[in-house]
Amino acid sequence: MATQKDQTTTDLIQQYSQAIKELKARGVIRTKNVVGDLGEYMAIEYYCNTAGLPKLQAAPANTKNIDAISINGDRYSIKSSTGKLTGVFWGLEPPDSKKVDKPKFEYVIIVMFDDNYELEKILELDWEIFLKHKRWHKTMSSWNLSITKNLIQDSNIIYSKNE
Repeated sequence: MATQKDQTTTDLIQQYSQAIKELKARGVIRTKNVVGDLGEYMAIEYYCNTAGLPKLQAAPANTKNIDAISINGDRYSIKSSTGKLTGVFWGLEPPDSKKVDKPKFEYVIIVMFDDNYELEKILELDWEIFLKHKRWHKTMSSWNLSITKNLIQDSNIIYSKNE
């Protein structure tokens, strides 16, 4: 049986393409943001299949600010990362605003992948912890999270590959 090392690069690329097509057919990948879609899928699956965690379902496509909803009605924003920053959170007040942000979600789930897209950690932050750790992203004119030791300590660690 041939191993991947025996295959041509073109063959491997075609296998990747076929895997993406199949993941789209299964509803895992819903947009062109493959890493984001994988993270959303992994988070929802993990929550639904782990005793003691709320059961989540994907929010309808194009729902603002949230990616999943629990059966209790809690709203979740899910961010995926292969590094030390999350994607941005839209719709919040800029840093110089006098307005207080109304909660856009109850929880943030951060799905952390390693360089090979293997699941490393799933973190959960409530709205208050999110507000404590959010950082302004000047280029995007929006907020994101830096995944620091302090953020991890303040988070509920839902899953960790090394624990």
